[in-house]
Amino acid sequence: MASTLFRTIQIHPFLLYPTALFSRRNGVLYCTMKSSQTQTATQEKQQPPKVKVPQHALKKTVDKITRDYEAIIGIETHVQLSTLTKAFCSCPYNYGSQPNTSICPICMGLPGALPVLNSKVIKFAVKLGLALNCKLSLNSKFDRKQYFYPDLPKGYQISQFDIPIATGGYVDLDLPLEFGGGHRKFGITRVHMEEDAGKLLHSGNGDYSQEITSLTSIYSYFSKHTVDLNRAGVPLLEIVSEPDMRTGIEAAEYAAELQRVVRYLGISNGNMQEGSLRCDVNVSIRPVGQSEFGTKVEIKNLNSFSSINRAIDFEISRQALLHSQGQSDQIVQETRLWEEGAQKTVTMRKKEGLSDYRYFPEPDLPEVILTQEYVDSISNSLPELPEAKRRRYEKMGLSMQDVLFLANDMNVAEYFDATLSSGADIKLAANWIMGDIAAYMKNEKLSINDIKLTPQELAELIASIKSGTISGKIGKEILSELLAKGGTVKGLIEEKDLIQAS
Repeated sequence: MASTLFRTIQIHPFLLYPTALFSRRNGVLYCTMKSSQTQTATQEKQQPPKVKVPQHALKKTVDKITRDYEAIIGIETHVQLSTLTKAFCSCPYNYGSQPNTSICPICMGLPGALPVLNSKVIKFAVKLGLALNCKLSLNSKFDRKQYFYPDLPKGYQISQFDIPIATGGYVDLDLPLEFGGGHRKFGITRVHMEEDAGKLLHSGNGDYSQEITSLTSIYSYFSKHTVDLNRAGVPLLEIVSEPDMRTGIEAAEYAAELQRVVRYLGISNGNMQEGSLRCDVNVSIRPVGQSEFGTKVEIKNLNSFSSINRAIDFEISRQALLHSQGQSDQIVQETRLWEEGAQKTVTMRKKEGLSDYRYFPEPDLPEVILTQEYVDSISNSLPELPEAKRRRYEKMGLSMQDVLFLANDMNVAEYFDATLSSGADIKLAANWIMGDIAAYMKNEKLSINDIKLTPQELAELIASIKSGTISGKIGKEILSELLAKGGTVKGLIEEKDLIQAS
């Protein structure tokens, strides 16, 4: 019986907090939770009619914003760390594994289960803080952020509040030429450590407002609405930016730069489609020349850099149209969801304030104390980061288009550097990698680590063409074979008697 009860709670941790889910009316037990879709529908009925942004008015609205309004944009980015185990227990985490197969009493928030901090989380946090030019806190602590949601079985999240591990940094980046080019610098308010929540799984129509009158119907209900706690307790680093961005393009490029940084550092794979890098965007607008900020709106459900750009552009247009029609009071502090299919934002819930979370120091974890020697050892081990690599490539005489392509992927950059180390001409190496090699990888859906051609053989191929040993046309034929099958340039030239007649 005890084993059955434990398994039921393990599969349906909602049952740990039944009073938060049910209420009794006229002797009948009802579920009081609603899905985000149901909440949205209810809120939209209760609120005044929303002003829609017609498609034909979007361009006109954006033009008006350029003249009369300024957008203020900040981003909260959650980076899921690539540690072998979770933040406060020894459970592993593998994306896509069967639900509730990597959990323990700590993940489930069972009474008496105490957390033990994974030291790799601190190391990765220090790495990121240094990479983002932050000031590190040699003494920091963990706090409890208290709120109820079914995917958070403890009823609180272990996070950092008033003393984060890193503060006051910045990110340098270069905008692509197709977006106007130019250099940008965006401030970083803070970086702090925290744990991830679980994931709600819904089947059916996602409506939580069902009548529940017996234990049988309770079990039937939760068979359709379950929670996967595999992700609960996975370590996160939250990066909070200053509100320095002004366009959707700038925000998307900022997020892309963070992805490059965490991949270069090796602390996360940064895959947005897996939730390893998640961005919540805060958007407000104000008349040009006004110093006071407008009402901030948070946008969630942004699963790609292009969706970040489009969601921000839509939200700016929506707010500007409300301002222009004298309905600015309809812009409220709330969380909105980006609907990719409809290409619009919709109300999700009212935005919580800091006081709603009732932060207080985490009593089950000690302070995090860093020594300067520890920080220095990590600083000395940092790799060359994207910004430094771009500046180095720029000094080589490469165009900004070449620089951005080569530095975007750490593996491509390492391949390029290895080709140069073998004596290849800088511009020719860049052209071959960005041209024929990139096209081959795209067609075959391969990464540069998967191709058979080594950097040394690419350098040999370039040298053979440059010296006149073979023609450029023959070089392309040799390249195709080397990419698919491997081998050596000299071997293929001799085997097929490809030496160019003088």
